[in-house]
Amino acid sequence: MPLNLSPLLAETYEPGMNPTGWWLSEKLDGIRCCWDHTCRTFRSRNGNAFAVPKAFVAKLPDLPLDGELWISRGQFDRTSSVVRSAGDKGWVDVTFMLFDIPMREAGPFEERYEVLQHLAKLGLGSQVKVLTQTKCTGLAMLEQTMDYIVENGGEGLMLRKPGSLYEHRRSSTLLKYKRMLDAEAVVVGYQPGEGRHTGSMGALHCVLPSGKNFKVGTGFSDAERANPPPIGCTISFKYQELTKSGTPRFPAFVRIRNPE
Repeated sequence: MPLNLSPLLAETYEPGMNPTGWWLSEKLDGIRCCWDHTCRTFRSRNGNAFAVPKAFVAKLPDLPLDGELWISRGQFDRTSSVVRSAGDKGWVDVTFMLFDIPMREAGPFEERYEVLQHLAKLGLGSQVKVLTQTKCTGLAMLEQTMDYIVENGGEGLMLRKPGSLYEHRRSSTLLKYKRMLDAEAVVVGYQPGEGRHTGSMGALHCVLPSGKNFKVGTGFSDAERANPPPIGCTISFKYQELTKSGTPRFPAFVRIRNPE
């Protein structure tokens, strides 16, 4: 039977939902990947292999693993650059943060997490860690944890349903919770800058998968305004909510979405 490394993808947490009993962990701003033990390499969400140093994976087991390659909070661009490079430069700062075993037959999440902790005790290498999972006691704990993560530069939280099996698809057994929502759109044009941005890009004209057109005018550095994302590329952006007409409210640029 061929190895299925299609990862479990998250739905969005709806505020007010009772999180009691769910497992909480930090939402990392890294590169999602699975450990393909048959080829001794990491694979992206789309199955593409990363050129990883042999020493980095020397102690990883003959078992598929789900996790994220991560440097630290706010270091996505650097992480992406290191992981997608052909050489070993920069890998010394990367950690493989483990959070699951991508096998339905591996049992409910609690059993999978116990296996990961056991593997960590046996030794996975200095650059491999198991992401801490904490059982939520209620809404107050959820919001307090979120406050701490955001105040310290983190993105948000992931919630895992107790007793849930691994699914190779998007599932409501895994939820992401961010104070701001995120989405992707395709760049279709530019709006010239005004005032201090005269002579550079003022806003991006973008289109959502729904076909809805809108503009993104904040979140850019001066360097990004001088050399804006190319027309036709996909960007990630954050926003507060959708308006009644279906356009994002207060959209802000996050990054160009790298192909995987």
